[in-house]
Amino acid sequence: MYDAIIIGAGMSGLAAGIRLAYYDQRVCILERHNTIGGLNSFYRLNRRDYDVGLHAVTNFTPKGARKGPLARLLRQLRFRWDDFSLRPQIGSEIAFPGMRLRFSNDFDLLRSEVAREFPAERDHFERLVSQIIEYDDLNEENYQQSARTILEATLSDPRLIEMLLCPLMWYGNARQRDMDFGQFCIMFRSIFFEGFARPIAGVRLILRNLVRKFRELGGELRLRTGVQSIHADQGVVQGVVLDDGQELAARHIISSAGWAETMRLCDPAIAIAPDEVGQLSFCESISVLSRPPGQLGHDQTIVFYNDSDQFTWEKPDELVDVRTGVICTPNNYCYDPDEGELPDSMMRITALANFDRWTGLTDDEYRLEKLRWYDRMVESAVRFMPDFRSSVIDTDMFTPKTIRRFTWHDNGAVYGAPRKRLDGGTHLDRLYLCGTDQGFVGIIGTMVSGITIANRCLNTS
Repeated sequence: MYDAIIIGAGMSGLAAGIRLAYYDQRVCILERHNTIGGLNSFYRLNRRDYDVGLHAVTNFTPKGARKGPLARLLRQLRFRWDDFSLRPQIGSEIAFPGMRLRFSNDFDLLRSEVAREFPAERDHFERLVSQIIEYDDLNEENYQQSARTILEATLSDPRLIEMLLCPLMWYGNARQRDMDFGQFCIMFRSIFFEGFARPIAGVRLILRNLVRKFRELGGELRLRTGVQSIHADQGVVQGVVLDDGQELAARHIISSAGWAETMRLCDPAIAIAPDEVGQLSFCESISVLSRPPGQLGHDQTIVFYNDSDQFTWEKPDELVDVRTGVICTPNNYCYDPDEGELPDSMMRITALANFDRWTGLTDDEYRLEKLRWYDRMVESAVRFMPDFRSSVIDTDMFTPKTIRRFTWHDNGAVYGAPRKRLDGGTHLDRLYLCGTDQGFVGIIGTMVSGITIANRCLNTS
């Protein structure tokens, strides 16, 4: 009998496992994939290391800070700040036609940029900032208010509304066309009040430290071990049945598989309406360059771009929507000169994609469309940055099919279901959700989610 079984060895599952193991709980993490990390994983191709999901760690605060999600995570998992080797961004921007808003880990830069581009909105923007500061994260009723409605009541210029929504939707919004105001506030704080950073060695450094600590505390991690069903008796979970038929008993079950995916595992399964399932997935092109991006005149860490005044956030009809995207440059963080340069210079471009269309292709069509859309995504991005195509020496690209393979999420939905369960509760006693569908996104956020649910289990033991 385990004290807790955790479904999924992503960031939230590993964090939950560590937190429970600190209190002498017998914990087993089950992962259907052959590697850890879920969306935030990594792979090796042609002797190069690639991160799958990591663009940036949000919620960054400097060493010694005692407030914020990162500080809480370090305290509750008993890591040192240096264990994650985080390096802050150089600077990022939101790029729309004829308008750019620069921002960094110092909020005053965004404040000054808004005043420069939208001088008539200065006081309105400050009123919005006050609303975000005062927002109560624990109020579920306020969480689901329409962000667009609140922004339209606070700001006068629709272009500023679209420019603020663009990065926040890109980095943490499962709803199409609109955004929960609670999620808007969480993402605003994590990106603009706190900021971006990146571990020196990429996501594998964080994952390696999480697994090491979990195992040192006596935790059990099983890879290539899928869950066939979750068994309950009279509304209380009893354990799981594995794909091979083996049964494991547990007092608590924590699932990072997602709301719809977890409900489908329940015995009996819970029917899920189509609108409860996430629809937003992505393609990402990765270009390896012969020289650092700075030598090409590109010094931004991340660029969120949109080619019109109206920002569209919905599942595209085509395979890919190249009207909007994210340009991420792993080389453009504040690395210590003593650490040397990263082994490769890379440019990563992300765009919205249609899961159904990608999965409907034959193998030959799939390979051809990856080549075609790599070219179209890069062509779209270089309208907002120096053209780097003559310096490309190697490429790769992942699609919604790749995301589905790494995460097992329906529709390859990166941010999960559009409706979040903030308390992590389900219809079964002692069955909890953690991670994306609890409403916590980003690497720091998803680990805090795992900690939060682990603490709930400890309080009910």
